[in-house]
This record gives sequence, structure tokens and C-alpha cells, in this order.
Amino acid sequence: MPRTTHPHKDGLGTSTPSPPGYFAEQALLGALLAEPHRLPDVTGISPDAFTTAAHAAVFAAIQALPAPAPAENTDHAAALAALRALPAAPGPGEHAEHAEHIVWLKKVLAVAREQARGLTAAHLHALISACPTPRHAPAYARIIEAEHARRRLRTAAQRLAHTARDASLPHPVPSTLAEADALSSVVDNVAAVFPPHSGSLPRTPVPPQEPPHDGEEAAQEERLLLATATARPAETEQMRWLTAEDFTLSLHAGLWQCLTTLVRRRAPVDPVTVLWQAQQHGALGNTTDAREVLGFLARPDVSAPYLAERILTRSVLVTAHHVGRRILAFTEDPANSPYQLVVGSRRALAELTAIRTRWQQATSPATGPPPRTTAAARRTSPAPTTAAPAGRLTR
Repeated sequence: MPRTTHPHKDGLGTSTPSPPGYFAEQALLGALLAEPHRLPDVTGISPDAFTTAAHAAVFAAIQALPAPAPAENTDHAAALAALRALPAAPGPGEHAEHAEHIVWLKKVLAVAREQARGLTAAHLHALISACPTPRHAPAYARIIEAEHARRRLRTAAQRLAHTARDASLPHPVPSTLAEADALSSVVDNVAAVFPPHSGSLPRTPVPPQEPPHDGEEAAQEERLLLATATARPAETEQMRWLTAEDFTLSLHAGLWQCLTTLVRRRAPVDPVTVLWQAQQHGALGNTTDAREVLGFLARPDVSAPYLAERILTRSVLVTAHHVGRRILAFTEDPANSPYQLVVGSRRALAELTAIRTRWQQATSPATGPPPRTTAAARRTSPAPTTAAPAGRLTR
């Protein structure tokens, strides 16, 4: 929720619906204005945990000013009476015994106005009126802390999803993985405050995975890789980091799986044997034209490892985008507790961890011969200029 400095748009007279966490903010501020001595009981939050500039300004002012000595029988009525007396200096009469509290409230209002100029005594009056029970201030603070954690996760997930689709980045995968590390750090911070319970998975439906924005280019590269690997099957031994799930089309994924199966068996590999293997394993749909498949399998073009790395890179970005959207969906479901958000986010990030490991294997210089080969195989594609950052997701 974006902050606004206009107090009438902070829920102090607005007609738009507000989330339950917003009323917890009002209740907490009202409790502290009515009974300032309860501030030490409020932990875990700072002004940036509030959703509006006015609320943040009032809380910051309460934190900054020494609380007055608690008066005997201080209650809502006394605090409200003190607020009504704010325009005038306290004197003898009905509010004299609350003189120190009145002076403190005037200071809170003056300090808060430095950040939210539209605040008035009437707004503080409304906050106090909105507090059901001042002694429940710690519970209100916990609600605010939970909603702040939700917003932090939402922001980090949005950044991950946006970065994964940013075509202007010179090195999109390292940039995307850096955002994934930042999101993982937020998850860890939230987990430290709200330790997850076993089995507390979110029940929010997972959004469908969106296709890559360059779908036709992706399909063409996949066909070229399949053709090149069919013509030079030995090169597939260098690409164990590429799996069927990295392909954008199910037909191409099935053909890759069949091709690598033939290579592992040391069976003959050519367009006809790959096509037959695909038929035996149900990789050809009812509408697939076998002649068309034979046609693109027979046209090798460029280096297979280079094409495979391109496909894997695209798969990393698609996975990261989906992970970001998945966590975003969790945060937008108000039924999910902070504990569920932690568990769901970690499950989602685990998917990115697996493909990140394979991407690092593909882009790191070889340190020895690949598995099941007798000689060291050299990559034919240029080495990347930027290595993946070592981060939490690799551990």
C-alpha cells in the first residue's frame, strides 16, 4: 500500500475499504497516545512498518519523545479530554491533573506534523477512539509486523519477476539471481521472526506459468539444438546440465529426452532412430507430422553446447519469473499467515535453486572430464563474461 501524507486518506475519514492490518495500526497508535507508558511493550516494528505517512509520523514522534509519567486512572476518556484541551494551555479545572499528558500530546502533534503537515488534534482524537483496549498494544504491534513482512515479501517477489523479464539487462541471469538472493534474505528475516510450522503450506492456487516472451525464437533454437545434437550426438555428453524441462515445447522436450536416452545406451542416433524412439515413448502427439520432425532434425546448424546454454539461460529466467509470480500470489492472499508465506516461498525458491546449479555448471569453466567420457571435452561456445554470483540459493 503506497503511503500518503494526506491524513484524510489515511483512514481517518475515508470511505474506501481498508485491510484489517490498517485498523491494527490505528489501534496501536491510539493505545500509545492514550497510555504512552506502554511503548516499551511494543517491539519488532519501526515507523516504516506502517502503511501511511501519517501513521508513520505519529509513531516516530511517540518514539522520539520521552513519555510523561502515567497519571492515576488514565483512560480513554481522560486522553480524549486532554486532546480536546490541546488548543489551550492546561490550567486549573477538569484537565489540570492531566497537564503533563496534554503537553506531551501537543509535542507529539508538533513533531508528527513535520512529516505529515495535515495532521490535527482531531486526527489524534480519532486514533484514540479507534483503540478498543490499550493493554492489547503488543498484539496490535504483532499484527502490524506480520503485515509489514507480507509487504516486504511482495516487493521482493515483484522485483524478481520484473528483472527476469527485463530484456534491457546486459547480463540478465546474474541480475535475476541477485534479486533471488535478495528475496531469499527477506524470507530468512521473516522466518527469524515468524518461525514456520511443519505442514503450514499456503493453499493459494499457483498461477499458470507464462510462456517466454520470445517464444518463436526459443522454438527455433530448440529445433536447431535437436538437429545439431542428432548429427553430433557425442556433444550431448557435455550437456548433462540441460534437461527436458528447459524446453518451451513439449514435443522438443520429448525429442531431447529420447535423443539423450539413445546416447546413454550407445545406440545409433540419426533422425529416423530419434523419431522411432519418440514414437515408442509417446513423445509424438496425435497431430505431430513425422515428416516435419524428420525435416528439422536433418538440418544441423551451429554449436550444440552454445544452443543448449541459450536454452538453459531462457529456462532460468522463465523459472525465476514464475517463482516471483508464485510468491507474489501467496502474499496477495490475505488468508496466508507469515508462517505459510515462509514455507511457500522457500518451496518456490527451491525450484530456482536446482536450475541455478545447472546454469552454473553450464557456464563455469570445466575442471576435468565430464562424466562417462574418456577425454576432456571442451566447450565450443564463448565463455560468459559474468559469472553467477555465489549466494544463498547455491548452498
